[in-house]
Amino acid sequence: MKNFKLLFLFLLLLIVSCNRKEHHSYTFYYWKTKLKLDQEEKKVLDQATVPYVYTRFFDVDKVNGKFQPVAVITKDQSFQTDKQIVPTVFITNQTLLGISAEEIKFLAESIHLLVQKKTEEYQLKTYPEIQIDCDWTAGTRNDYFKFLKELKKVSGKEITCTLRLHQVKDKKQTGIPPVEKVYLMCYSTSSPLEKSDKNSILDVNILKSYLSKIEEYPIKKIEVALPIYSWGIVTNHLEKHKLINALSKRDLENPNFKKISDYEIEVLKDGFYFGSYLNKGFKIKVEEISEEQLEEVVSFLEKKIPHFNIIYYQLDSKFVLDRKF
Repeated sequence: MKNFKLLFLFLLLLIVSCNRKEHHSYTFYYWKTKLKLDQEEKKVLDQATVPYVYTRFFDVDKVNGKFQPVAVITKDQSFQTDKQIVPTVFITNQTLLGISAEEIKFLAESIHLLVQKKTEEYQLKTYPEIQIDCDWTAGTRNDYFKFLKELKKVSGKEITCTLRLHQVKDKKQTGIPPVEKVYLMCYSTSSPLEKSDKNSILDVNILKSYLSKIEEYPIKKIEVALPIYSWGIVTNHLEKHKLINALSKRDLENPNFKKISDYEIEVLKDGFYFGSYLNKGFKIKVEEISEEQLEEVVSFLEKKIPHFNIIYYQLDSKFVLDRKF
């Protein structure tokens, strides 16, 4: 009888543990040019369970053959947080094309100095890590990897980088970056500017095909970036597309719009909408991300990555309102 009770208790614990949903600590990317938090953003950030916020400091591009910082952050007094800030820098792939060894060193030193300057200027409490976001390719991989090593040397900080879906699937061509931790970007599964019936922000089936062998990726420290942003894809009479950021299904409620489906409308009257002039006959399709999509991605990755935190892209009151984290 005693053995039966022990067996019953063991089976009960096994069932409970199998059904228990794994809890993932989470935080956010902050990707606006001006560091500023409204009440909703501050509240949501304070509740985040990871002690960091990944904050874009500036972009780097090559303009007329010269490296240029683009859209460098400014700071508003409202930006107050107890989270440690992880400086994040986006580098265009073209910045790395045909780059020399001297330019790699110059680029690394310049980025380190500008991160330091902004940290001191705005008295930011930063974590000793710099995250580099770059959609590197087979043609730029070697120079990009040299740059990452050089940045580590000049900054003395932990250098991490983002990892896009194609960089996982095509790892033989794009190579493995010389970092100890990567941030897997689980979005941008297709281009929003191509005619498609798929959600270009996140199509879970496309994501699964790209990440079918993520468990074989040589870097084992993987954090997961998930999308919570939305946008509207405008299609004109010539089937040309353009994006309007931060549009949601709610924005489509307008007497000047004819509803085509839950997420698509046709403009009935010329006028300014969402900061753009749109003609009669233009169509707007909104792409948003549901809780079910995110849960399906997390469930899929739990079978492949032993442990990961989640970084939601991005912190904006429009994207965090009514969302459960």
